[in-house]
Amino acid sequence: MNQIYLMNKKIKFTFASFIHSARILVKWLFCSVIMGLLVGIVGALFYWAIYAVTNYRQGHPYVLFLLPVGGLMIIALYHLLHSLKNSGTNLVLKAIQSNEEVPIKVSLLIIVSTLITHLCGGSAGREGAALQIGGSFGNHIAKKLNFDSRDTKILIMCGMSACFSALFGTPMAAAIFSMEVVSVGLMHYAALVPCVLASLIAYGVAGFFDIPPTAFSIGAVPGLGLVTGFKSIILAACLAAASILFCISLHKNEELFGKYFKNPYIKIFVSGLLLVAINFLLGTTDYMGAGSNVIARSFTQSEAWYVFLLKLLLTSITLSGGFKGGEIVPSLFIGATLGSFLSSILGLPTALCAACGMIGVFCGVTNCPITSLLMAIEMFGTDAIHYCIMVIAISYLLSGYYSLYSSQKIVYSKYEPRYINRNAKH
Repeated sequence: MNQIYLMNKKIKFTFASFIHSARILVKWLFCSVIMGLLVGIVGALFYWAIYAVTNYRQGHPYVLFLLPVGGLMIIALYHLLHSLKNSGTNLVLKAIQSNEEVPIKVSLLIIVSTLITHLCGGSAGREGAALQIGGSFGNHIAKKLNFDSRDTKILIMCGMSACFSALFGTPMAAAIFSMEVVSVGLMHYAALVPCVLASLIAYGVAGFFDIPPTAFSIGAVPGLGLVTGFKSIILAACLAAASILFCISLHKNEELFGKYFKNPYIKIFVSGLLLVAINFLLGTTDYMGAGSNVIARSFTQSEAWYVFLLKLLLTSITLSGGFKGGEIVPSLFIGATLGSFLSSILGLPTALCAACGMIGVFCGVTNCPITSLLMAIEMFGTDAIHYCIMVIAISYLLSGYYSLYSSQKIVYSKYEPRYINRNAKH
């Protein structure tokens, strides 16, 4: 009798646990559909807006000279909406780590300011906007649904994944990125279902709006052996060094601008003037905006050694001065052009080195190896996956605790199984 009683009790407990899990699944299914559709539509419209202003700038190069004025407009907008202290993507990361708010006005601010930056030729990406748009929508909907602080954090991550997926067309990487980027060494698996579903739905929405996924052809890939493996290690070490240099450049320039230009209007105006002067002297539009055309070109020809350095410099001036956008696409530019240059030295295919460069620098600046691996699969296929995973692993280790995001937490050490819980270097 006791055994029957215990068995019945166990069955009831298991059934109750299953029902509890099913209720949570239904809740996140509902939220994922809302986030995937809503944020996917906003992300898709934002993508085509970026596309439109980029085309206009390329057809009218003189708009570069409006960059200082565009900067003043950005600061005025943030001032008008009382958001001058907005820390951008770091605000979204802090909202997940603690209980800080990501107000819905963040979406308006980052959309308009990123469009101004791209229209006038600032060197920036678009994923910073994606993370902030998604995070603010997630926070807003969580408040409307009266979610507690824990579920609000999950919905913020869900929104980040959805918008990232819509803009980049890499749903697997987008689903994992928002869970991985917050705390290095610790994944927020409680957000797995909503992030995956919202990411896939937003990807479908992007496809409906004819947004092409980010993908590159790498052609024939040599077998990974002793010699090619050693060359890959050298390549990964160079990429890790570039990722550290990029992080240091961004944060040190931000400190310098803040030190010498206390007034945000003066700071962004001076930044705009510097960008105009440098781009005018270079006599090319390669370094304006995201630079997607140069990334694509890196897969077909070896770039000069200085190309990645110029992009690094111009991006750090753009973002440190107060212009808005993202750091991830510039990191892909830096990695692709550096890898392309190193291909001629290492004797490896140009496209292979450009692909490894993109993934290696991305991993080094974000500390997200799983996202990097999934991104490699989605963008390049599986032919070069052995090279990519080797570069990812080595870049992750050698890049240390540097990060694009000062709010990122290093929960577990990169070098030993030890809990450290420290802020990323900047």
